[in-house]
Amino acid sequence: MKRFAVIVGLGLLAAGLVTLQPTPSAAAAAVGQAAPDFALTDVEGGKHALSSYRGRFVVLEWVNYDCPFVQKHYGSGNMPRLQKAYAGRGVAWLAINSSAPGKQGHFGAAEIKSRSKSHSAAFSAYLLDSDGTVGRAYGAKTTPHMYVIDPAGTLIYAGGIDDRPSTDPADVATAKNFVSTALDEALAGKAVTVATSTPYGCSVKY
Repeated sequence: MKRFAVIVGLGLLAAGLVTLQPTPSAAAAAVGQAAPDFALTDVEGGKHALSSYRGRFVVLEWVNYDCPFVQKHYGSGNMPRLQKAYAGRGVAWLAINSSAPGKQGHFGAAEIKSRSKSHSAAFSAYLLDSDGTVGRAYGAKTTPHMYVIDPAGTLIYAGGIDDRPSTDPADVATAKNFVSTALDEALAGKAVTVATSTPYGCSVKY
């Protein structure tokens, strides 16, 4: 029985389904410090620099449409709801894909647009980080892995989207959403009570 459990566990790891706290990179962005600036191209060919969003709250969402954890939050409508709700409050929401060419989640522009439409995605932009430079700078380990940056450019939240590390869409209704809580508190001028949490999901396919 023990041997079976080990085999199953190894199989999940091989598939990239990660629910444990990842070991952070020594160079990873830290809450309370300036968020690393970057410049990435979106799926339409437009350029986006994080510094150009100074003065606004920004959410970074690491995404991979083939990941069942990502599918949970899009299929349930959870992620699009958050994107739309906070866009209405002036928040920029940037989805970032760090999947390398040939790896799961790396798609051409037409496929990205098609999937984004079918998922009712409402992010501000879908950014391409195929060489993984930005993902590594932030220490992004999972999809989704979420970050919130304040108008001064300081990272104020990093971690999971919520406290239910499962692929079951039914769990969304009873989960504590760390991203919305952090945004609501920060938008109200309050300190973020939970500034870090355990990210969960599929491993980023660098």
